[in-house]
Amino acid sequence: MLPLKIVSLLPSATEIIHLLDLTEYQVGRSHECDYPDGIGVLPACTAPKFNPEGTSAEIHDRVTTLLQSALSVYQVKTDILQTLKPTHILTQAQCEVCAVSLADVEVAVESITGISPQILSLQPNSLEQVWGDIRRIAQELLGSVEPAEAAIAPLKNRVETCRTLTQDALHKPSVVCIEWPEPLMAAGNWVPELVRLAGGMPMLSKEGQHSPWITWNDLVKADPEVIILMPCGYDIEQTIQESRPLLDHSFWPLLRAVKTGRVYAVDGNQYFNRPGPRLADSVEILAEMLHPDIVPSRYQNQAWQTVVEMRQPSRLMYRV
Repeated sequence: MLPLKIVSLLPSATEIIHLLDLTEYQVGRSHECDYPDGIGVLPACTAPKFNPEGTSAEIHDRVTTLLQSALSVYQVKTDILQTLKPTHILTQAQCEVCAVSLADVEVAVESITGISPQILSLQPNSLEQVWGDIRRIAQELLGSVEPAEAAIAPLKNRVETCRTLTQDALHKPSVVCIEWPEPLMAAGNWVPELVRLAGGMPMLSKEGQHSPWITWNDLVKADPEVIILMPCGYDIEQTIQESRPLLDHSFWPLLRAVKTGRVYAVDGNQYFNRPGPRLADSVEILAEMLHPDIVPSRYQNQAWQTVVEMRQPSRLMYRV
């Protein structure tokens, strides 16, 4: 078998490569791949076609305009792929906004001469499908699923520990996870499952289904006990900054989670938005937020913060 030369165009796939101890064979990455440490030294093979700076509403408008023009949101740097000559390219077919799509990669590879890499496309919507992707990558790259099973087992054990700890909780709070602040989008796909496994009752989105756009009336009607802010691609600081439209909305003070101080900001970019190994961490993060009396705090101030509303002057702050 020829030596592996892997290009991952998806942050979660890069994390799976790391989990399987294959990072030494990775020769290229996406512009968003930033984990594990040191991966940034590899050449970036993608770039956005829009300005990623600005408010959530401005970014939404730019992406929408690109998609309406039948253009891809991202570009694949074919010159870099030509130089790297990968044997395998990992991409996704789940969300054309989140990362380079399978169609983008296929078009790019067709324009390059001298290489014929195997393209693996991931499209998980649940934890089990994430574990399945890890197995598939191991099978394709290593010729065996055994390394995947060995890597998955402790992740599944951690998730099961959270489920066991919280399943007998006297109360399981209702939870709405916000994936985009303006316009409002609830977090779907695997996130409702994570909430359930962490001892919560997910609202406004369904397990295994794409993230839905919601209205303020939907949010007020649901009136969840807990609101978790996890905008796609944002760390905690950016999440807090981009949550200003929520705080300033006239309906915000009406929500039960706001009144009781159970609004949390998480690092969605590193955890919840990436369908990879750290979804196990995400379940643990949720469990300690939802059930602090049962689950000891390990991730607070690192992966999540309580959002405190200050009206005089009006600010979003952290409670530490």
